[in-house]
Amino acid sequence: MSAPGQFDLFGASAGVGSAAPAAEHEALRARVPARIRLGTSSWSFPGWAGIVYDRPHSEQALARHGLAAYARHPLLRAVSIDRTYYAPIDATTFASYADAVPDDFRFLVKGDRLLSDPEAESSVGPRFLDPEHAAIAVVQPAVKGLGDKLGAIVFQFSPRTAASHGGRDRFASMLREFLEALPRGPVYAVELRTPALMTEAYARTLEVTGVAHCYTVHSSMLSLRAQLARIPARASPMLVIRWMLREGMDYEGARETYAPFNRLVAEDPATRNEIARVSLNCARDDRDVIICINNKAEGSAPLSAFRLAEAIAESAKD
Repeated sequence: MSAPGQFDLFGASAGVGSAAPAAEHEALRARVPARIRLGTSSWSFPGWAGIVYDRPHSEQALARHGLAAYARHPLLRAVSIDRTYYAPIDATTFASYADAVPDDFRFLVKGDRLLSDPEAESSVGPRFLDPEHAAIAVVQPAVKGLGDKLGAIVFQFSPRTAASHGGRDRFASMLREFLEALPRGPVYAVELRTPALMTEAYARTLEVTGVAHCYTVHSSMLSLRAQLARIPARASPMLVIRWMLREGMDYEGARETYAPFNRLVAEDPATRNEIARVSLNCARDDRDVIICINNKAEGSAPLSAFRLAEAIAESAKD
């Protein structure tokens, strides 16, 4: 956690406190393998009052000051920094995040979308699969600022056609060149939103570069089970799962249906149990697991994380 002089940047002295965790959550923490870290996509949701936070706060207050309160929950040991998808942040900002959380907390960092969206427009020119931009704008600041609390850097490719990515085979080749040119050290993961790109050539690219496939549960993508069939979890250096959006939903529709994200609206036990199964298997193989959940998965990301922890603990008894 941060030193006393820094605590007001993120903690209770800035007015954001933690909700008292349920007694069963304290006990549940001990039943979930330490290698499995559960978390959410960002932390700045006023609807989480009474679940994660002590009382209602504005989105702006939570974005600036809520992380320490979030990280005090016994079952929330990871978080996805989503803002970095839209614009890079500097090492100082990353360091302030690292100062707000315990030593065993981990961050997923989303890479700049200019790197992974072939149709993204930029005043600085094209940056699609540009390893120099990735190193300078994404990797170096994250490594310097987060240190050992950096879990993985995720490059999320937009749900565009395979042709817009250069074609299936060409994409796998370009991706390999990009990944091989990145600085060594961090765990990298690739998240696809275009099923046609998940080819044998893509799987081979990840294998030879030692990069993880980020298994995403999203309406635009193959099912989790289908992704696992194409790229078994054992093939990844770290299991990274992002549980985003259930089949048949879009983000706007899910937001309207699920807001303010303070209850489970449409539970997905099949996905929950599949994630529990594969994550537990990886933990038993002494591999780290990070699972980050979006509010649009079931209605409330932290409540989904709590239910997932229960499923993992139950599976661990078998």
